[in-house]
Amino acid sequence: MLRALDIRDMLIIDRLELTFQPGLNALTGETGAGKSILLDSLGFVLGWRGRAELVRQGAAQGEVVAEFELHEDHPAHAILAEAGLPGGEELILRRVNTAEGRKTAWVNDRRCSGEVLRALSETLIELHGQHDDRGLLNPRGHRAMLDEYAGVAPELVKVRTAWSEMSRARKALAKTEETLAAMRAEEEFLRHSVAELDQLDPQPGEDAELDARRRMMQGAERIRDDVARAFALLGGDGAEGAMADSVRWLEGVSDNAGGQLEEPIAALGRALIELGEAQDGVNACLQALDFNPAELEQAEERLFAIRALARKHDVAPDDLGTFADTLRDRLSRLDAGDADLAEQRAAVEDAQAAYDDAAAELSAARQKAAGHLDAAVMTELAPLKMERAVFQTEIAATDAGPDGIDAVAFTVATNPGAPSGPLNKIASGGELSRFLLALKVCLAGDDSARTMIFDEIDRGVGGATADAVGRRLAALAGGGQVLVVTHSPQVAARAAHHWRVQKQVMDGQTLSTVVPLAEPDRVDEIARMVAGDTITDEARAAARALLDA
Repeated sequence: MLRALDIRDMLIIDRLELTFQPGLNALTGETGAGKSILLDSLGFVLGWRGRAELVRQGAAQGEVVAEFELHEDHPAHAILAEAGLPGGEELILRRVNTAEGRKTAWVNDRRCSGEVLRALSETLIELHGQHDDRGLLNPRGHRAMLDEYAGVAPELVKVRTAWSEMSRARKALAKTEETLAAMRAEEEFLRHSVAELDQLDPQPGEDAELDARRRMMQGAERIRDDVARAFALLGGDGAEGAMADSVRWLEGVSDNAGGQLEEPIAALGRALIELGEAQDGVNACLQALDFNPAELEQAEERLFAIRALARKHDVAPDDLGTFADTLRDRLSRLDAGDADLAEQRAAVEDAQAAYDDAAAELSAARQKAAGHLDAAVMTELAPLKMERAVFQTEIAATDAGPDGIDAVAFTVATNPGAPSGPLNKIASGGELSRFLLALKVCLAGDDSARTMIFDEIDRGVGGATADAVGRRLAALAGGGQVLVVTHSPQVAARAAHHWRVQKQVMDGQTLSTVVPLAEPDRVDEIARMVAGDTITDEARAAARALLDA
């Protein structure tokens, strides 16, 4: 609910502080007094698009502050939380416009964007009038209004869930088809590569092992001659024989050497052991160097084959085995792709069937509710002197979506047999206002969360019709708050709170102000609305009669 509006230096308002109340609040005044400026200022602080030049001439900047009261379950709390803005029972919006056109906004003293303001405004204010494109005249919102009237929230949730599941299944199918198409495009390459890798069967570390073996075999002839000569010098005709002879000679004279040869003899024994180990190692090398020339050719062929495959697939030789596993996995998925596709296509068909059933159920509920709404609106039109008009909720098929398969539009015909069309195309100003009011009365439900504003919705009506308009506005305001800008004394008389908008000239400058009216002043204001500038006793009597009715 709108609690207060503080306007400074906007258009022809220098400073204005208004405190609003629950129920029906009427704003009256002569044409041009500035009633529309109040709505422009409120729209500015709510982030709505409006006049480009709002700052009062001569002022550095204009400012509007709006204070709202939020109940615990108010939808504005969710928007505040999502935007990271402070919440609570009180919501204060403040927006400044400099003379150069720069705009800055705050929510509860925290800077915010115009998008956040507009999102909040959808939960705070509902504006209705013949130039309003945000409320009942906007066909894009008609389906949501019918759904709220029909109470089809469970059916709508079911449709949205089914749509989400169907979309997920379709995306999964499309991804699988795309993946399989890409794999099929390289199927021949995959099968050839896997066969080639399987035939070669490279092992981790084999490249280094083959390279070392190849190098050894390539130099084997040169190395073997030297190794053989060295082995001969270590044998019985060489070092081993000489050392063995030395040991025998020394052992033969050791007893006569007074123990001085024991240590040398022991050292020679150890040396013979080491020499034997050396002989074994050299002999093993000789055997390794003794190879078949065809073995070198085979090693080179396998080494070159491994390295060629590694270059071909741009991987390290030791990673060829892992790469082969990857290709095998892709082939396995390709081979299993038809089965996967069949399952996913069946899932899409099931999801489509579930969505179709849910959408059909929702559509039937909408059709039923549309008939009830049409009858309810027609009932409301009779007291508004439009008993010959025809209101119809048209439901047509549209592309499937998360909200179903229906396009909804409210259409009217001003007389039986006349062509029907959109509200804002067929009805005249006064007729449009009454259509909007009748429709809003039927759609109202629990609107206590939002303040409803009716901008001259009584235009073009008077007498009993205007009285009927006033009574319905008062009924709408019973559970919440309604602001009405009106020129009708019958409507103003039904208000619980009344303000007069008036212009005055101060220091050669025209300014607009708003005055709250107590009972005597209210009688005079309604009398002025009845009789014009000259207020007579008869006009005052008529005003009192309206207030007492």
